[in-house]
Amino acid sequence: MFLKILFLSLAMAPALLAAPREVSFSQGAASVEPYDFLEVTVNIAGPDARNPFTDATLGGSFGNSGGERFPVEGFCDSADGSMFRIRFMPRSPGDYSYSIVYRQGGFEKPYTGTFRATGGHRRGPLRVDPQYKWHFIWEGTGEHYFFNGTTAFWLMGWREERIINYTIERLLQLKINRMRVLLAGAADIYWGEPVMTGENFTYALRPWLAAKPGSFDQPGIDFTRFNIPYWQKWERMLRFARERDMIISVIQDISTHKAQPPEYSDDERRYLRYMVARLSAFSNITYDLGDDMDSFRDEKWVHATGTLIESWDPYKHLATSHPVHRENQDRGSEWFGFTSIQDWRRPQHALMLEEREIQMKTGRIIPQTNEEYGYEDHYPHWAPAPPGDSAETLRHMAWEIAMAGAYGTAGESSRRGTNIWPDTGGGWINGRGDDTMVMLKGYEHMVDFFMSFEWWKTEPHDQLVNNGAYCLAKPSEIYAVYLPKEGDVTVQLEPGTYEATWFSAFTGEKVPLPTVQGGAWKSPKTPGWLDWALLLQKRR
Repeated sequence: MFLKILFLSLAMAPALLAAPREVSFSQGAASVEPYDFLEVTVNIAGPDARNPFTDATLGGSFGNSGGERFPVEGFCDSADGSMFRIRFMPRSPGDYSYSIVYRQGGFEKPYTGTFRATGGHRRGPLRVDPQYKWHFIWEGTGEHYFFNGTTAFWLMGWREERIINYTIERLLQLKINRMRVLLAGAADIYWGEPVMTGENFTYALRPWLAAKPGSFDQPGIDFTRFNIPYWQKWERMLRFARERDMIISVIQDISTHKAQPPEYSDDERRYLRYMVARLSAFSNITYDLGDDMDSFRDEKWVHATGTLIESWDPYKHLATSHPVHRENQDRGSEWFGFTSIQDWRRPQHALMLEEREIQMKTGRIIPQTNEEYGYEDHYPHWAPAPPGDSAETLRHMAWEIAMAGAYGTAGESSRRGTNIWPDTGGGWINGRGDDTMVMLKGYEHMVDFFMSFEWWKTEPHDQLVNNGAYCLAKPSEIYAVYLPKEGDVTVQLEPGTYEATWFSAFTGEKVPLPTVQGGAWKSPKTPGWLDWALLLQKRR
């Protein structure tokens, strides 16, 4: 037994004593803009760590002169351990300093540096508005953010990055400002949509090395080693999106497969920590612990993991989780930035008002979002029957959600598929679309309406209107009314003189009305068919 222990000790000695031949540090720039990031690269000559993802670390602290210092973790950015990086996103102008240390076993190599944050007018991370807590603002500029999202789970399954960039650009033109995108996940084809794996697209998103990455059942994943090119591809996507103010919801996993590290395991924690180290310096992200979260992790795990991610993230990006059952939300916890429910019921307005009531009972107000209330032209057995998920139905649902003071994420049709003729779409599965897809064009008009007034100052006041209309109001100042069908509406106004305008929810047409005097005011009939909105603002 003694000889066996001695043999093992001698065999392990080289690994324990190993040290790289040379470690050098390179700072990427002397100055950066606030909400961009400084990057320091560490080059290791003659790397000899057995596994650089488990046997070596890079960490340090960053801060401005005389101010708070933030602990920051770096990450290995090469399969052989020859390169590490560490990033820091300054949030205000000023002079900054940092100290970092590369460690490998008993070996340590420190480095210190300085840089300046100056100029620029970038938007920072999304935050909950401290004054109007049902809503979001951009850190840095203080602008309010009208959350208008879409789902593109397998966006990163595209092998050609020009398609990823085209998808982001197209959605931006439709005034989408947030995309739900998977970081890890795989799927078989069972949705009944014409989207298939082929030369240009895959359902297998593998942030780790795998013997058979394309295999659904037996990919042979090594959870201790990361797939560096995949992460670099993710960063290029984030950078492209960031320069266009597109927020990316980083979904850490999904319930459609079993090739996942075990819960609470070292492999799982290493993955999440690596994600935070690589991605958190990008200002344009939020974190989502997983899609259909409660189908593969329980509420205890969600609370523990959300709390851990917040502790690792120097910038405290907004984070959420996305369960099957909307009651499984960690609503009262500090790490939990906003709800992300899925509920496909029709109608949506009363549902989202109920969500606000549930949230208020926690004593903690945060924005309420329904991020899956149906996908265009998608009719699984649990969903509303046709036309329950037509583009027109979902457009109405978007207005119902918004008029409850909440937000939504919609998914475009996948009927124009991928690797099935005419191969111009993919919709909610992978984000790609073409001009035959019209649902989000209707949502664009909704964004225009809300951006025309200070919507964040209003609250639901449906009691102020009749005939099935909905009302958001800041009484005596703003009244935004939505009529789901043609007709008229009586609005109970506070005294004063109001400018009034009809707004077609279907076309975006605006029709001015004569000024309105306060008191009970009955509108003329809507100028056309379908649904209309009405905006009344007190004359200054």
